[in-house]
Amino acid sequence: MTSPSVTTVLVADDQPVVLRGFAAVLAAQPDMAVVGTASDGAEAVRLAAETAPHVALLDIRMPAMNGIEAARRIIEAHDTKVIMITTFDLDEYVYAALSAGASGFLLKDVRSGDLADAVRTVAGGDALLSPKITKRLIAGYARPRPAASSTGLTPRENEVLRMIARGLSNAEIATELVVTEHTVKTHVARLLGKLGLRDRTQAVIHAYETGLVTPSQAW
Repeated sequence: MTSPSVTTVLVADDQPVVLRGFAAVLAAQPDMAVVGTASDGAEAVRLAAETAPHVALLDIRMPAMNGIEAARRIIEAHDTKVIMITTFDLDEYVYAALSAGASGFLLKDVRSGDLADAVRTVAGGDALLSPKITKRLIAGYARPRPAASSTGLTPRENEVLRMIARGLSNAEIATELVVTEHTVKTHVARLLGKLGLRDRTQAVIHAYETGLVTPSQAW
């Protein structure tokens, strides 16, 4: 039985070297435990049902079931955060994965320290997207839709949402608004709840798809 302070992780990749490498790096972390490894999406979904990990790292392109479908099923069934693994930073499937609820993505050549930090970041409830990559993804794959779904937000919540879409952290938002970080966290939690969004990543996508922010406005 793992300690409550330990983050449990599931790793799925059809490349044995990547799978073993990622699992070894994470298993070596004192605050993490690898509870399963899978070589395809279907196996990942099955293991997630058995272990209910805090975080799942899923390769986007896998046999039996691709990472996007696996992510969708895992997120719908469990309180698990998902990080997608891809070879290219603009894989055409990354945006679909984020829309399905993934909290971010990593390249397969990620450094060991960055891999562990990424798991900690997502386990803590933050998104794993750099502003530069977010802009490129949104510009390439976002499909605008009516902005009516944002009308329930207060002016301050809309302002915070715009800043999230610009890639600002809670601390940076607090500095710009001259409020405490706790206040920012409260605004973020409320706007996510009102919009029915899972996390900051989906908030970013929502902001762009509804036209609240455009790539040219954000950078």
